[in-house]
Amino acid sequence: MEAKDIEFFRKYLNQMLDDILRKGEETIEDMTESPEVYADPADRATAESDRSFTLRLRDRERKLIKKIQQTLHRIDDGTFGICEECGEEISVERLKARPVTTLCINCKSRQEEEEQVRGE
Repeated sequence: MEAKDIEFFRKYLNQMLDDILRKGEETIEDMTESPEVYADPADRATAESDRSFTLRLRDRERKLIKKIQQTLHRIDDGTFGICEECGEEISVERLKARPVTTLCINCKSRQEEEEQVRGE
């Protein structure tokens, strides 16, 4: 992979990380700033459902933070873009679609087929 591609992914991943952290801070501010009182139980249920959904999103993003940090480490140690299973180079197109991936498309497809057979 060319140096310009690696630098593109480094910047892209750092931007993703910044965006996730900013959203997390905004969520904390929103949840601590507004002590809402609802007279109608349906309004309260809707607000709780929205809050629960937002927290699930932030939890998924928390997991993504770890993957982004691991990917940045792989960029630093020179293993970014190399499939962990077969050792082949992962295509730039695949990395653009899923920059935190560790498997090439063939190995990922094989893994998904095996999971399907096992019923996972």
